[in-house]
Amino acid sequence: MSDQGFAPPTASYEADPEQVRRVLLLYSGGLDTSVMLKWIQERYGAEVVALSVNLGQPGEDWEVVRGKAIDLGAVDCRVVDAREEFAREYVLRAIRANALYGGGYPLFTALGRPLIAQLAVEHARETGCDTIAHGCTGKGNDQVRIEATVATLAPELKVIAPVRSWAMGRDEEIAYAREHGIPVKGGTEVAPYSIDDNLWGRSSEGRWIEELDHPPEDDVFSLVTRPEEAPDEPEVLRVGFERGVPVALDGERLEPVELLRRCAEIGARHGVGIVDHIEDRIVGLKVRDIYEVPAAAVLLPAHAELERLVCTIHQNQFKGALDRQWAYLVYAGLWWEPLREDLDAYMEHVSEQVTGTIGLKLFKGGVRVVTRDSPNAIYDQALASFAESGGLFSQAASPGFIELWSLQSRMAHRLRQARRG
Repeated sequence: MSDQGFAPPTASYEADPEQVRRVLLLYSGGLDTSVMLKWIQERYGAEVVALSVNLGQPGEDWEVVRGKAIDLGAVDCRVVDAREEFAREYVLRAIRANALYGGGYPLFTALGRPLIAQLAVEHARETGCDTIAHGCTGKGNDQVRIEATVATLAPELKVIAPVRSWAMGRDEEIAYAREHGIPVKGGTEVAPYSIDDNLWGRSSEGRWIEELDHPPEDDVFSLVTRPEEAPDEPEVLRVGFERGVPVALDGERLEPVELLRRCAEIGARHGVGIVDHIEDRIVGLKVRDIYEVPAAAVLLPAHAELERLVCTIHQNQFKGALDRQWAYLVYAGLWWEPLREDLDAYMEHVSEQVTGTIGLKLFKGGVRVVTRDSPNAIYDQALASFAESGGLFSQAASPGFIELWSLQSRMAHRLRQARRG
């Protein structure tokens, strides 16, 4: 670790080291945050309250995480089960907005960070903390999402980001951990990938993923079955929506957390939701990420298809631009931007008609819409079958429409040809 002193704050919300007394640490139980817990006590002489947030990370034992924090000197460790709030207030909003950043990333980490930071603010105030600490690096988007939230919701609280300031690489962190009796998963081995996950998806970074000419290796996939190994028989899944949000699978009504979990399980079994993505980060970097998003890969196409069915051409064309703006704001760490709330109001209004059931066929990594049903479908069955009666459309009116519809384009074409001689 560097022996140099702390760098002077460059933002109003950054902590003055001399004034740090009690720190709320966002604690995952991994190497980075465990080292941080000891490092903050050592470098700041401060008490540490740990906060762990359950957003549906698979396979996590929260009692073990709590015990580890206390063993490392935390005066308290709070574990908050925020799965229900995350599903209802964040993921369902994202589904209504058909939220994909860059055409591929369904924002699972980006959606979780403002909730985690909001909970950090609440628990920091409850426990008398003056500072919030997180484990984000200086090259990612998460630092923006967390710090922007704290600065917005709690101007009186300050922030420290030890990973951004200390002079430790992975090997130095392991050495520090061993020196201070911090358990290291896997012994002395460095974890091959940097992982983040919750009930909406999982991301992997590092190792060969940073090499653009390197195809995905099988060991990166711990959530989704490789498509080659998926079942040889397809499965049709019927997703029921009410007012733009999924409420049922195959006719069975489910609460949001269970619906997302079960949808992810079905999608993962059929190899659905592997995304190899080149992404433009807001800090200026262009990076490659491997995502496993089985629930999103099923629910987002289903919602988009139902929305197309019940909305007019003008609504569909207009809302696509708003969907992209919504996704960008969330990706960029601006969850609290008033425009996001304004867009939500529009999404909710449009969703009043988005009720129905979409059937999807899942097979070896692919998802395809096969059936559609809605009481609000803007769809003339008589017209679809070219019947002469029973619909709202008269085929005899077509020539007049075509003449008027193409009038300006025909005139402009002739004028342009005349100018070209």
